[in-house]
Amino acid sequence: MCVLALVLASFVLAPSHAAPTWKVQCTFSDKRFTEISGLTRSLNFPGVLYLHNDSSDGPNVYAVSESNCRTLATLRIQGSRARDFEAIASGRDAQGRAVIWVGDLGDNLDSWPYVEIIRVREPKVLKSQTLDSRTVRVTYPDRPHNAETLLASPTQAQLWIVTKQLANGSLVKLPSPLRKMNVASRIQVEGGLITDGAVSPQGDRYVLRTYFDATVYRGLPPGREEVTFDLPGQYQGEAVTWTADGKALLIASEQDARLLRVEIPHTG
Repeated sequence: MCVLALVLASFVLAPSHAAPTWKVQCTFSDKRFTEISGLTRSLNFPGVLYLHNDSSDGPNVYAVSESNCRTLATLRIQGSRARDFEAIASGRDAQGRAVIWVGDLGDNLDSWPYVEIIRVREPKVLKSQTLDSRTVRVTYPDRPHNAETLLASPTQAQLWIVTKQLANGSLVKLPSPLRKMNVASRIQVEGGLITDGAVSPQGDRYVLRTYFDATVYRGLPPGREEVTFDLPGQYQGEAVTWTADGKALLIASEQDARLLRVEIPHTG
């Protein structure tokens, strides 16, 4: 969750880039979706997205239709405290099974001694249900940080976190395999106010977004910057994932019922 002053500051600091082509993909009618903070694509169910709200909604993940934004199922995560859910990613466990990774990463005061990553296996049947989970703890190599971005490889059990600071954040890599307690390794400096990110379904690119723009990188983290472009105006844009073909992004925001499709500009 972001303080309004921080949001306003982000627009003051926003660089100017070419505006991409975009449209409203569909509109959510579920009144529970008031603070959408994370979005990811299912690996098991074509055309299905998973999303979650910010810290006020408990340990819930919602399956929704990509085509019409209809809610398909409510997944309650057994054993999760849901202190401050801020990120979600689709990936694989060590056995290659499709899993949902949920990042309980929010730390607005930069004070928590650790953050938590929750692993949930994707259900075999898409219906409302309670799912078992495994939770691991992660500490940063220097000090506590706020973060809203969790990146996952679509082919192996590898995760990255991008911390969120006003001027600059950091890309950190998590150990693989994950243990009960983990220390992340800092890889490189990233931009400020990064609110979400996602690896493409093909695993060949990833994206990091802020409140006002997105940057696509070639390869898995740390990648090579490919293109940066403006995003449509949103109240508090904190969610991004890819279309299945990897040609466009789907973005969502707190206090905004629209799911927006944004075409990725060609780079040559």
